[in-house]
Amino acid sequence: MVSPYSSDKFSFNKPPKFLLILGLTMSLIYIFLSNQRGLDDGLASAFFSPVKKNPPPATNLSHLVFGILGSEKAWQHRKAYIESWWRPNATYGLLYLDKPPTGDLLPWSEASPPYRVSDDLAKFLQETKARLPAVIRMVHGIMEVFREFDNENLRWVVMGDDDSIFFVDNIVDVLAEYDHRKYYYLGGQSEFIMSNYWFSFNQGFGGAGFMLSYPLAKALANDMENCLRRYSQLDSSDLIIMVCIADIGVNLSPKKGIHQIDLHGDISGFLSSHPKFPLMSLHHFDKVDPIFPNMDRFESMRHLMKAAAVDQSRMLQQTICHHRQSNWSFSISWGYSAHIYEKIMPRSYLQNPIETFKGWSSTPRPRPHYMFDTRLPSSDSCEAPHVFFFERVERTPMEILTTYSRVWSRGLPRCWWNGSHTADFISEVHVFSPATKRKEMDRCECCDVVRVNGPKAELKFRECMINEIIA
Repeated sequence: MVSPYSSDKFSFNKPPKFLLILGLTMSLIYIFLSNQRGLDDGLASAFFSPVKKNPPPATNLSHLVFGILGSEKAWQHRKAYIESWWRPNATYGLLYLDKPPTGDLLPWSEASPPYRVSDDLAKFLQETKARLPAVIRMVHGIMEVFREFDNENLRWVVMGDDDSIFFVDNIVDVLAEYDHRKYYYLGGQSEFIMSNYWFSFNQGFGGAGFMLSYPLAKALANDMENCLRRYSQLDSSDLIIMVCIADIGVNLSPKKGIHQIDLHGDISGFLSSHPKFPLMSLHHFDKVDPIFPNMDRFESMRHLMKAAAVDQSRMLQQTICHHRQSNWSFSISWGYSAHIYEKIMPRSYLQNPIETFKGWSSTPRPRPHYMFDTRLPSSDSCEAPHVFFFERVERTPMEILTTYSRVWSRGLPRCWWNGSHTADFISEVHVFSPATKRKEMDRCECCDVVRVNGPKAELKFRECMINEIIA
């Protein structure tokens, strides 16, 4: 009888070769993974981490819509301001008038933005007993602009008045630094301290322009009528806009390149020492003197735009360099003015505007008057600059030449400080700058005085060296 455990039924011969190979392979994998614990996290991350979406393309002009609030009566003489920067078939937006245009405004100029007549708010104004109907109309205009242009391409709503002068290339560059999918309210404070005190330090002054990212513009538009009911008794459109936006949970991000120009008189000192930030807007041109000698306001504005058409990134940017042989300091406000001081001056001093202007209010008040440091005009030969104004701009593939010309004599003796030389004989300042736009504003440009030859001084702009000191 054969045992049930006989080898005839249970053979102990060698296992198949493939089983040996499989077992050896599994052992090696186990040993390898046990000694490479960090690899486990890497594999998990590679297989289970969410797929990253590509970022949206950079913001460009087509992503912006401009809403301009104006009146039919004022448009005849103010349209030149808007047409100086509006680009037909390139800029998108609308001008909102209080009533249909008539007379000389028709046929409508193709150089102007297309227009709409603001919504009829008579019933709403009666219900709310609004304190100032014109103020409600201006705030409601934000919703009307958004309603007209709400589409997947819209990223930013830019609002302004019919005398706002925008530098659209710089606006695009600044907005491109922000994520338009988040909530942003960008604007400018008043230069005059009391204007901010009377209204709010937390509001953007609308004449200078303010920018709303898409989600904020949408939220504001959706809540517009409710918000206007809540704040119908306020007497400032800018203030109502700020409190409505605050109710959404968003605060102002002030930008130093947005200028309300709550100033009077000669603002050449202000424009000659612009903050180190891209110039985005100017306002209140009707309230200040023409910014160039021997020109009216409209001629001055068009003249400034000649430089802006060539290079907005450098507009009004202040660059300072020194000519040691003569003990001179040069201060250039690109596209506007050049100053020569007969003394070596520190940049920290020259970046303070000369107070050629007056405050928004004529009522005498103790200092300070402004939201920035200033220096008073001086009859001291070592403190008063020789002043040259922008005359022309020329562009080549490699560089840009701007020329600044003397309009009047300084009328002072030369500075006698430490062997300084007179600059009375200089009639023109030539400035050569790179043809490429500036993309970084973390540091100003530097410059070299290439030569002083007879009545001309030549300067060349360049990026500052790593350890260079402007002193």
